[in-house]
Amino acid sequence: MTTPTPVRTRREWIAFVVVGLIGGFLSGSFGVGGGIVMVPLLIWLTGMDQRRASATSLAAIVPSVVVGSIGYLIHGEVDLLAALALAIGTVPGALIGTRLLRRLPLSVLRWGFVVLLVIIALRLIFGGADRGGEVDQNVLTFALLVLVGVVTGICSGLFGVGGGVIMVPVLVAGFGAGDLVAKGTSLVAMIASSTVGTVSNSRAGLVDLRAALVVGVAATAISYVGVLVALAMPARLSAVLFGILLLISSTQLALRAIRLQRAAKRQPIAQA
Repeated sequence: MTTPTPVRTRREWIAFVVVGLIGGFLSGSFGVGGGIVMVPLLIWLTGMDQRRASATSLAAIVPSVVVGSIGYLIHGEVDLLAALALAIGTVPGALIGTRLLRRLPLSVLRWGFVVLLVIIALRLIFGGADRGGEVDQNVLTFALLVLVGVVTGICSGLFGVGGGVIMVPVLVAGFGAGDLVAKGTSLVAMIASSTVGTVSNSRAGLVDLRAALVVGVAATAISYVGVLVALAMPARLSAVLFGILLLISSTQLALRAIRLQRAAKRQPIAQA
């Protein structure tokens, strides 16, 4: 069942621009699609539910990851073979994720997203971070990267994130990539999953296309600035700052989920 697109106020359109600027900057600076922050911001600032915010965020991610990918390619910080392997896996994964998005209850989506944020945040804060390192090129590595891509694609379609929050830590910790190569490779691989997921969500009527356009344009405009910041920022500082940001986001989302659950329990009593 499709959700009708609501009439938006001027305040909400301004909020979409703000969401895009924040998400686009994070996309370039941390090698993520930006949806990891766009989704909670869309929920808080514009009142979207988790399902619609996830689908709209994924659509807005597409242009920003393209610009961010170009930025990292220009500076030679992309492993194209690893990106290809990840992309091969993300496409079927994104289709699975978008189908689950239409079927799972909103409460499951909310708490699943919170758990994803916390796990990734802790990994970033307490894990290592290097500026060098390349991904080993062999058949086993390629196959494992395809598998990582499938898991990433599912999370991308399900939670509206580009997938970089999974791919970047995995590339660094599991495959020995430097943080800049991991970020650039992640963005290139995300182009496929975010595009496929957006097409699937659009057909299901889950995407607020006008909102996604505004968010996407704003994100694209600032994405390369984030790339330049990433190139200048120490690897460890980058990981810790992003991890803290994710913990803050997960806390806010958890509190909101608890309030919604309490309100849902009180509603039958009020109607009785």
